[in-house]
Amino acid sequence: MSGLLERTPRTVGIVGSAGAYGRWLSRFFQQHMQLQVIGHDPADPDSHTPEQLLAQADVLVFSAPIRHTPALIAEYVWQSAGREQDRLWLDVTSVKEAPVQAMLASQAEVVGLHPMTAPPKAPTLKGRVMVVCEARLQHWQPWVDTLCTALQAECVRATPQHHDQMMALVQAMVHATHLAQAGVLRQYQPQLGALAAMMPYRSASFELDTAIISRILSLNPAIYEDIQFGNPYVAPMLERLVGQLQALQALQAQVGQGDDRARGEFREQLLLANRSAFGEQALADGNYTFERVGYLLADLTERNALSVHLPEDRPGSLRELLNVFEQHLISLASIHSSRTPGGEVHFRIGFVAGSDAAAITRAAADVDASGIGRVLG
Repeated sequence: MSGLLERTPRTVGIVGSAGAYGRWLSRFFQQHMQLQVIGHDPADPDSHTPEQLLAQADVLVFSAPIRHTPALIAEYVWQSAGREQDRLWLDVTSVKEAPVQAMLASQAEVVGLHPMTAPPKAPTLKGRVMVVCEARLQHWQPWVDTLCTALQAECVRATPQHHDQMMALVQAMVHATHLAQAGVLRQYQPQLGALAAMMPYRSASFELDTAIISRILSLNPAIYEDIQFGNPYVAPMLERLVGQLQALQALQAQVGQGDDRARGEFREQLLLANRSAFGEQALADGNYTFERVGYLLADLTERNALSVHLPEDRPGSLRELLNVFEQHLISLASIHSSRTPGGEVHFRIGFVAGSDAAAITRAAADVDASGIGRVLG
């Protein structure tokens, strides 16, 4: 294997090929990097054996549940017995210290990857962050750079330790606080109704929070369990988070007191102290992000709109679609693209207030009849 095509792989092996990320990675390597992909997964009796992966794969990717990954890697290190020299081993788990340390017991070059998203409906990670932990990398560096470019992610380099410390905040803290909110909403259901009954009263903040709650509760519970239990830096973070209960208890007392003194204490303890700690620029950037998301949510809930699927992904197809509305003298207020669970790209087109409903109906019929797009709903 030494000197194989200047460390350019022909075959990628995926350990955990039947999982959600394993399936996504298989499509990505085949379709975007034109590589042969083989995989092993206990859930797929027709998959390759671990021995076949070790014998054939130039790049080996571990895409298994977090809690099992270090021991699984150790098994591959033992079975490979040095054959992995000159090859590249990667993992894509949400915790990095233990998996990377396990891979370093091999003789392969080692990189830990963490895409900061569940497997997307899109074919790449465009618009998403991916943390890259280059633990032992030399001859495979150019190809790893090529991989990051092909994934189209915003790549952030970090050590495994720094990654795990950050994930205790970025993932575990966010999940824990939103699950606590979910518990409060559940307690209020007998009095105020289910979430659907609350949404007509939503603010942008409430809509964002409940969207995150829904996301957490919709996906694989084992992933969220491992993020809490598999990262050694989560327990100290939770200790600090629970410590903030004192601040909430103080707020409870201040609200009960209700006078100007209590209001002043609230401003000083919870608002001004945190505002000073975050800094003006970070707050300005975050506030601007919130405003943009708020406008996006408003556009997406606008009822005076059409959703259209463009079957042909080619230059000029969107221009042809928009030309139909121009011909019918219809002014657009917004246009956004999204993907369905099946991966289809849909354009949601909003119209200015007072638009001629009959003209919109005629334009929709023209879109369908011309074959430019398919109007949905």
